[in-house]
Amino acid sequence: MQETTLEGGFADAPRDAAHAFRACMNAMARPGRIETLRGATPPAPLSQAAGTLLLTLCDADTPVHLAGAHDCDAVRQWLAFHTGAPLADARTDATFAIGVWDALLPLSDYPIGTARYPDRSATLVVEMDSLTATGARLTGPGIADSAALSLPDIAALRANHALFPQGLDFYFTAGEHLAALPRSTNVEDA
Repeated sequence: MQETTLEGGFADAPRDAAHAFRACMNAMARPGRIETLRGATPPAPLSQAAGTLLLTLCDADTPVHLAGAHDCDAVRQWLAFHTGAPLADARTDATFAIGVWDALLPLSDYPIGTARYPDRSATLVVEMDSLTATGARLTGPGIADSAALSLPDIAALRANHALFPQGLDFYFTAGEHLAALPRSTNVEDA
C-alpha cells in the first residue's frame, strides 16, 4: 500500500462529512445549482469534489465502477481504504460510477431500477473540465422557474428523463464544484 493511499481523507471526519453531505443533498434537491464541495484530497484523476462526494456517499454496501482513466491503482486503493466500497467491474453491478462522460458511455449499461423499485438504479459521477450555469435549460422538481447547466450531452440526458421514474441520477464535478441532475429533471436545449 502506498503512503498516499492513507492520505487525503477528511481532516475532521464528522464535521467535514456533515458539510459534504449537506452540499451533495442540496445539489440533488436543487438541480442545476452549483455547490462548493471540499474536504478530501484524492489522488489524480479524481477532482476534489468527486473525491469528497465518494467519501460522503460510498461505503461497503455501494459498489463503485471506475471508468476510463479513473480505473487506476491509486484511485482503487484510496477508495478501498477510505470508504470500504467494493469495486464493480461490471457496470450492471454499480451503484455509483465515476469517470469522464465518454468513458461512462453507454448509459444503457447501468441499472435504471425497475417499475417496482426505481431506487435500485445507478448514480453517475461525471468529471468535467468546468461547470457553469449556462447551456441546457432545466425544469422540474426543486427548480422555481428554470435553471441552466453546462451538460455534456443534452439528448442523452433528455432520454434518461423519459425513463422516469426509472433512470439514472447524475452528479457533475469539476475541481471543487458539484452540480446534480436527478432523473426527474426535464432537460431542454437553451
